[in-house]
Amino acid sequence: MADVSMDYGVVENMANVFGTSGDVLKAVAKALQIASSILKATAMFGMIGNLALARYLDGIHPKCTQLGDTCTELKGDLMGAISSLRDGDNSGSQRFV
Repeated sequence: MADVSMDYGVVENMANVFGTSGDVLKAVAKALQIASSILKATAMFGMIGNLALARYLDGIHPKCTQLGDTCTELKGDLMGAISSLRDGDNSGSQRFV
């Protein structure tokens, strides 16, 4: 059987960093969407260069959203790993008492 050990505090901190990163990336995606909408609106008033920038931001927006979702998923996966290993340690140790 494989010997598995984990420093719960370090992995929990890593999970929290992924969670924070996911929240920040989702906020950035929302800001990109708002900026793109503003640029598209000003393009109607003759600022054609803004339309190109809006299209560029539209290309970045889905990537930020996807990366934010991935970070949030990683947080859940790490917290699940902590829980599973900790519960396994506790239930396994109860069998030898």
